[in-house]
Amino acid sequence: MARQLVWFRSDLRTTDNTALQEAAAKGPVIAVFLRSTRQWQHHGHGANKLDFWQRGVAALGDELAGLNIPLLHRDIDYFSEAPAALLAIIKDLDITTVHFNREYPLNEWRRDEAVIDTLRRHDVSVHGYTDAIAFSPGELRTGQGDFYSVFTPFSRAWHRHITAERLALRDTSNPQPTLAISSDPRPPSVPMEDAAVASQLWPAGPSAAADRLERFLTCRGRHYQSQRDIPAVHGTSELSPYLALGMISHRQCLHAVLDHNHGSLCEGDKGLVSWVNELVWREFYQHIVFGFPDICRYHPFQPETQRLPWRNDPEGFQAWCEGRTGYPIVDAAMRQLVQTGWMHNRLRMVTAMFLTKHLLIDWRQGEAFFLRHLVDGEFAANNGGWQWAASTGTDAAPYFRIFNPTTQSKRFDPEGRFIARFVPELSKVEGKRRHAPTPDLLTIIDYPSPIVDHKAARQRALDAFKSLKSQDK
Repeated sequence: MARQLVWFRSDLRTTDNTALQEAAAKGPVIAVFLRSTRQWQHHGHGANKLDFWQRGVAALGDELAGLNIPLLHRDIDYFSEAPAALLAIIKDLDITTVHFNREYPLNEWRRDEAVIDTLRRHDVSVHGYTDAIAFSPGELRTGQGDFYSVFTPFSRAWHRHITAERLALRDTSNPQPTLAISSDPRPPSVPMEDAAVASQLWPAGPSAAADRLERFLTCRGRHYQSQRDIPAVHGTSELSPYLALGMISHRQCLHAVLDHNHGSLCEGDKGLVSWVNELVWREFYQHIVFGFPDICRYHPFQPETQRLPWRNDPEGFQAWCEGRTGYPIVDAAMRQLVQTGWMHNRLRMVTAMFLTKHLLIDWRQGEAFFLRHLVDGEFAANNGGWQWAASTGTDAAPYFRIFNPTTQSKRFDPEGRFIARFVPELSKVEGKRRHAPTPDLLTIIDYPSPIVDHKAARQRALDAFKSLKSQDK
C-alpha cells in the first residue's frame, strides 16, 4: 500500500486525530514534525511554550512508537522552508500522500497553502483537515453572509448547527506492521534566552491532559460557574495549554461533558454549560483570525481605535511586567504569570484592562508580554482577550467599562489569599487590608504605593476614547 505522511504541528496526540485517522485508512503511516524555532520566536513565543511544545513532541513520539509509526524530526528556521523539507522526505521515502490538520492564523495558513501548491506541482496528493475546531472558518455566517464579529450570535449558531457527526471521535489507529524506517533521535533542546518554568507544573502529553480533564469533571466542573473567577482556588480546568497544542481535542472535552451532563451541551449542569461556552469562545477567535486577517498584522479589529493616543511609559510598563504597580491583585497576577507560565482567567482581564485603561499603554505591548510567558500562548485567544480588554476588538468591552482593581480584588479574593501567595510582602498583613494597603502600612512593609490613581486614570482613559468620537464628527 502507498505510504502516507502525517505532518504533526499543534495536534500532538494519536487519539481523535483526523489527519492520522485518514492517513492510517489509506496505507502505512510515517510521521514528521518540523521544528520552526526561529519562526515561533519571531511570533513571540517564549521559553515556557517552546519547552512545553518540545516535551509534547517527545510524548507524541512515545505514543506513535506504540503504533509502530516512525516519527521524523526536521529543524527549519522559518515556515517558508516547510515545502522543501517535506518534499525531500517525500522523495526519499517514496511517499504518495501528505495529511495535516489545518491552522488558521495568517502565517500558518500561508505556509500550508505554499506546501499544498508545491507538493501538488510534484504530483503529491495533499489533504488538510478541519480538526482543531468544529466548523471550518466561514461555515457559520450571519444572515448577510458575513463572518460573525460578536460572540453571542456566533455561539447560538454554533449550538444550532452542531451535530453528533461533527462531535464524533476519530477512531484510534491500530498498530501497523513495522516499517523498515526508524524514528529519528529526539533533537536536543534549543537554547532559550529565558529559563522555562518547572516542567512539573505542566507535564506534557495526552495522558497528562486526560488526567486534568478527568479531575476537572469529577471534582470541579459542577462548581465551575461559581468558582471560575476566584483565583485562590483551582476553579478552572487548566486545560488551555493542552488544547493550544492539541494534546487533547475539543471533541474529547465536549464528549466528556456530554457523558457528565446527560447528553447536553447547553442545558443542565450550569458549571459544565459555562465551561462549554469557554470552548466555543476559543473557536470563535479561531474564526476571527481567519475571517479578519488584518489582526494578524498587529491591527486592531476596530480600525478607528488605531488612532488612540497610547502613552509611551516605559517605567509604568516595567512596573506592570514585574508586578509592582501598587495594586496587589494586579501584582499578584503578574507574578503568577512569570512564575508559573499561566494566569487565572479573571486576572487576565484585570491585568490587561489595568495596562490599557489605567496606564493607557498600547495593548500590543501587553499582548506580546503575555505571549512570551504563557505556556498556553495561542495567538487567536491571546489577541482576542487583549483586544476585548482594550475595547479595540470583536465584541469588546465598552470603552467606559474600566475595572477598579481594588473592587475586583475584594470581590474575587475577599480574604486576600491569592495576594498573599504571590505577593509575600503582604502575607503577614491582615487579609482584608491586603487589597489596598494604606499609606501608614506602606511605611513599614516593602511594597510600593500605587503608580496611578484609579479615578484620575479612569478619566484619562475615558477622555482618550471620547476624543475618537469627536474626531469622527
